[in-house]
Amino acid sequence: MQKNYNRRTEKDYNFFRTCYYRLFVIMVVLPVTKLMYNIKLQGRENVPENSNVIYAGNHVSYIDPPLIALATGKPIAYMAKQELFHDKSKLLSWLVHTLGGFAVNREKPEIATFKTVKSIFNTSWSLGIFPQGKIVKEPVVTHVHKGFIMFAKKFKADIVPVGIKGFDGYAKKLFEKHITVTVGKPISYTLPEDEIVKEWVRQICEYTGFENRLEENKEMAVTS
Repeated sequence: MQKNYNRRTEKDYNFFRTCYYRLFVIMVVLPVTKLMYNIKLQGRENVPENSNVIYAGNHVSYIDPPLIALATGKPIAYMAKQELFHDKSKLLSWLVHTLGGFAVNREKPEIATFKTVKSIFNTSWSLGIFPQGKIVKEPVVTHVHKGFIMFAKKFKADIVPVGIKGFDGYAKKLFEKHITVTVGKPISYTLPEDEIVKEWVRQICEYTGFENRLEENKEMAVTS
């Protein structure tokens, strides 16, 4: 029988998992990213004190979640595609699960997903989502899935953009790469949906140097 990875409760984000998460970030993520990626962190002053927050970053690689955790200094439970929990790489699926991640049906979010998000916001953890929905290596923003706004409004959680700049492949030797992670200014969940999308894209493009083609893509969709 296949295990259900989309439903997690407050007990899953207890004291012990929080300690494990923080130790993993400090003892594994920090030294690896310093030595392999010369990581530079910016914008920590923008991190809200409360945990009822959605951290929404651009998605360029599988190491984005630990990079954002390092930049914010907060335990973050990531919403991940179901396939990751059954990935051929047992290490990857194990890490996603033990570090608080939970599965989501990207085509049709289930009731269990909403219950899990509610449980997360009842703890000291925050929610992590990648609005682009998949890894996008091209330095442009052409589309944004609006599901993160639905969660923000339902649970009255502000959105904090996080820009990851400089990733051009996984490092294979010391000091080979240079990555900058910037925590942006919170976006209020009370804003209209289109304004939230526009502001998220604006900040992401500012911090990463990516080209904003979102409006261009919308115009093409309307005229086609």
